[in-house]
Amino acid sequence: MRRTPDYSVYLVTDRALAGPRSVGEVVALAVEGGVTIVQLREKSGSSRQLLSEARRLKELLDRVGRPLVINDRLDIALASGAAGVHLGQDDLSCAEARRIAGPDLWIGVSVATVEEAMAAERDGADYLGVGPIYPTPTKADAGPAIGLEGLRQIRAAVRLPLVAIGGIHAGNAAEVIRAGADGVAVVSAIMAADDPRAAAAALLKAVMAARPLPHRWA
Repeated sequence: MRRTPDYSVYLVTDRALAGPRSVGEVVALAVEGGVTIVQLREKSGSSRQLLSEARRLKELLDRVGRPLVINDRLDIALASGAAGVHLGQDDLSCAEARRIAGPDLWIGVSVATVEEAMAAERDGADYLGVGPIYPTPTKADAGPAIGLEGLRQIRAAVRLPLVAIGGIHAGNAAEVIRAGADGVAVVSAIMAADDPRAAAAALLKAVMAARPLPHRWA
């Protein structure tokens, strides 16, 4: 039986934002600060390079009991033994990914509308990445911000755990949780931080302070 993930502080990696540091160095510090789940997102390089990076990160995260999710690439997720894969609206469909991967792989789907959220829930998604909540320069094709109201509408329509993403940092994470998110996903707030450990700790503190009830999926 697979373990239920903690989506509280969900780090999405970005090699460019890490600067002179390696992705692994930033991830290790961020996990010390309180990151609960990590998604490897790497758009450049070969499949062999991506698999190697995924295996390195998985080894690091296994030591501290944190799960690894792979962005887009179901093949890399399966080959590396990652806990899950995260799919966008233009990627392999959730239903097809579930057919290939079986019941044990976590599948997250990026959604921006109630219709997309309901479709992903029907197709067997385990959680939804909802956003962008606020404008963000990190992902050029992210689309317009849906705001807290868009998040509330999706929360009312589905029962899956929601991970909010897009322009989120320690200063606004609490309001995102209060609007219905079960966790916050960040890129630059940790990957570009001078002190990833402190940045992660501040995010976790904000999330926990805003969460009045136990995780709804527990």
